[in-house]
Amino acid sequence: MPKVIHIINGPNLNLLGTREPEVYGSQTLEDIEAMVRASAGDATIVFHQSNVEGELVVFIQEAGRSADAIILNPAAYTHSSVAIYDALKAVPIPAVEVHLSQPAARESFRRRSLVSEAVTGTISGFGANSYLLGLQAALKLAKGGG
Repeated sequence: MPKVIHIINGPNLNLLGTREPEVYGSQTLEDIEAMVRASAGDATIVFHQSNVEGELVVFIQEAGRSADAIILNPAAYTHSSVAIYDALKAVPIPAVEVHLSQPAARESFRRRSLVSEAVTGTISGFGANSYLLGLQAALKLAKGGG
């Protein structure tokens, strides 16, 4: 049976391609979505982006009811959101945290991830390919295996 993967993107990721391309690359979020969809095989991909923390929590809760796994780039909320942490802990499906850059190699405040404590694993530092690696992991972790 085909898997359903929800990909949830946090604040400022709608600015990819123009926002600090030396850090985040030149691909837009739409480019990344197309790349993931092209690599998803028969999996259904549900793609979300919001700059609002509460909307991200709603997306996670919805995924918990209808998806087999989550791929999450919480962006700046990585370092501060107890609400996202709690939402991830409340859903019965695996979640993979992804980041375009390598937070551990950046500013000191970015080196701590509250979200990492609530996900199955984290992939970071591979640019847009972090999403492809996240997709591979999510498909393997999804209910029933990949």
